[in-house]
Formats: sequence, structure tokens, C-alpha cells
Amino acid sequence: MASQNPDVPQYVVPPENRVPVNRYPASMMDIPPSRMFLIRDALKAYREKMGANAVTYDASQGDGGASLPGVPVELLQRALELQIEHGTAYDQPWGTVQFRKAAAEHYWHLDPAAGWGPENILFVQGGRDGLQKAYAAMINVGNKQIGDALVVSRVPWISYNWGPYALGLNVLLAPGRAEEGWRYTPEGIRACAAYAAKDGRGIAGIVLTSPDNPTGRTLPLDEQITLAQTALDAGIGFVLFDWMYHWVTDGGPSDINIVLRAFSPEKRERLIFLDGLTKSLGASNVRSAHLVAGKAIGKYITSQASHGVIPAYYAQAVAIAAYEMGFGRACASITEPTKESRRVLRNALESFGIPHIMGDGYYAFIDCTQYIQAGGLKDSEALLMHLGENFGLAVVPGVYFSDAGANWIRFSYAQTPQVTQGAVDRLFEGLKALVGQAQYG
Repeated sequence: MASQNPDVPQYVVPPENRVPVNRYPASMMDIPPSRMFLIRDALKAYREKMGANAVTYDASQGDGGASLPGVPVELLQRALELQIEHGTAYDQPWGTVQFRKAAAEHYWHLDPAAGWGPENILFVQGGRDGLQKAYAAMINVGNKQIGDALVVSRVPWISYNWGPYALGLNVLLAPGRAEEGWRYTPEGIRACAAYAAKDGRGIAGIVLTSPDNPTGRTLPLDEQITLAQTALDAGIGFVLFDWMYHWVTDGGPSDINIVLRAFSPEKRERLIFLDGLTKSLGASNVRSAHLVAGKAIGKYITSQASHGVIPAYYAQAVAIAAYEMGFGRACASITEPTKESRRVLRNALESFGIPHIMGDGYYAFIDCTQYIQAGGLKDSEALLMHLGENFGLAVVPGVYFSDAGANWIRFSYAQTPQVTQGAVDRLFEGLKALVGQAQYG
């Protein structure tokens, strides 16, 4: 029984529930800061050389609120009206009934026959907040142990490498080949499960991203379902569908009901979906996203959020306004110019004859091996400096994502078609210059 002596220290929980002493953080790598500042430095060097008003092109960013119009003013104004009506008191750790209802009915059009409804929706303060909460839930609802693995693609978004690691998951890069866009395969997923088991670890979850960042690779819904079924059958705890880009596609958004109906009620509880306004509405700084998840995941996240991050209402209000308007109409100022730019870039890359991966979303992933070798460059970070300092073009080096992408670059076309064409012209000019150096240097 806990001591009642006010002069003696007292633990909050009994001995059997106390966190055991474990020094695993002492052996962890330091999580590296972003190297994106090198991109700004390269463009700064170009302007110093060519003049302060020299035209530059930023094909590195993934923020439609910076390169395209972002959230329409009428939605921001409507959100302000909703905020005034709502007041400024705390909301629930999962958001508001108003948001849940709008998301379920106007956005996802959740089919009651699929077994999920508004109570499966949890508002989160942006995509990263949602991911961190999902990772923590995978650990604590699943195997309940630190040190398990999280499976991601061979060339993952950089934060997939470090967000889970900070929470105690070891990120495992799935098998994948460049010529197949590093896409998952059922065989590769089963290989991950066996590899982790041989190391004495379980797999807390796997992340399926479509359209993908950084590659732009898009997976058909039936392929995503097959991969998810394979993962669950292989003993992987949870499947996280990151659909932040699924409205920014030529084929339209993914239908969550099709996915839910493809799984038994038991397996359905092991699915998590992440979506939000960041990409499709250019709302990076609104911090508006949500998870759709099974009841155990929802219960855990709600409990933890009650002691942590409780969502802000205005971010929900922007989503409510967009959903009630009809999201296709609300996001047209982002999706339409991006579709036009996608056509411009795809045609240019095919005409130039350079290997690349390009589905939907914001990005193309371009293989620059021959040009890096011709210029005697180390990798795609050196190519960034060449393009930025000499041609005023910013891209993201593939080596920032993983070693498999060392000779690739991520090229963002979340721009107007005119800007995308200008950036493409600079890219080809810079690549040709490296070949010229090799021939005549």
C-alpha cells in the first residue's frame, strides 16, 4: 500500500505499473536536423552571382500555400465565423462533434455498412501530430514494447525515418528496386516480417503512402488492399494509409469505403488512415489533419491527447468550411494547376529521355546518375548545389531520403504550369552543362 506519510516521496502508480529503468535512449543516434537550409544557401549564392532580382525556381518545396494560392479567402472567412460562433473554450481531445459529422458525411461519405462512422474520426494538429499519435498507438495498443520495427518504403519521406525512431521504433526499409519505383511487394512485406523476427522484434506497423513522397508513385486501391492484407496476415500490427496527397491526382481521391469493406471487422480495427488539408488545400500552416481508425486506437489517442495536444478549433473550422462547400470545389485552386503542371513535366521528362518515376501528388523522382557521373559529383546533394548556385534552381536531393535515392532528385511541380516549365528548362540546362564539362572540360 502506498505510504500516506506526507514527509515521504510517493510514486503515482504502484510498483507493478512503474516504467522499468532502461537506458536505451543513451545508445540511440542523434536525430539529424533537416538539411533543407542548403537549398536556400544554393539559391542565395545564385542571386549573389546574378543579381538580387535574378529569377530563381524552387522545385524543392511541397507547400501549395507558398507556390499556389493556398486556402481560398472565402473559406478562411467562413472558418472565422464558425470560430466566433463556437467560442474559445477547450474542445474534446478528438476534436468536435461538428468536425466529425462534416468529415464523415461531407468528406468521406462513410457507409454505415462498412462499420465505421463519426466516432472513428480523430482530429489532429497537422500530419506530423497525427503520425506521432499513430506511432505511439501502434506501440501501446499492439505489442506493447519498445524496439519493434516500423516498415516504410525503400526511399521514404525523411520524417518517416525519424518520427518513429524518436518514439522507440526501429525503422525498417522494405525491399524495393528503382526500376519498379521502389514499390512494395507482398514478397517484400513478408521478408520484412521474417527479418524482424530473426532479430527478435515484432513489427508495430507499416506505412502505405499514395501518392508517395518523395517519388510521386501512385498505387491503385486494389494494390493497396492486397499489400495491407499481406501485412496483417504476416503479423504486422497495423497498416497506416497516408493519403495526404490523394486529392491531388488525375484519377480522383481514394474511396475509404472500398478499403473498409475489403477487411473483416477484426482486421478493420488494425487500419489507420491519415488525411488533411496540408497538400490538397495548400493549408500547411493551418495544421488541419485527422485520423480515421479503429476503436482501440481511437481510445488510446484520445486518452493521451487529453494530457497532451488538444486540437485547435480554427483548424477544424477551415476543414468544416471546405467539406461543406464540397471539397472538389474547395481544393480546385491547388489541384487544377498541379494537374496542368504534371502534364507539362511528364511530357518534358519523356521528351528529354531521362529515367524518372511519376504518378500523382506533387512530385517526380528523377534519376540523374549519368549526369552526376559526368560531372564527377559525389551524389544528388552535390547536384543540388550545382543547379542552385549556377542555374537558380532548387530541388531536393534523393540522398536526403535514403542511400537508395543517392543519385535521384525530387522535383516539385506544385506550381503554375508556366513556373513548372521555367524550372524544367533550368533543370535540363544544368544537366546538359555537366555533360558538356565531361566532354570539353
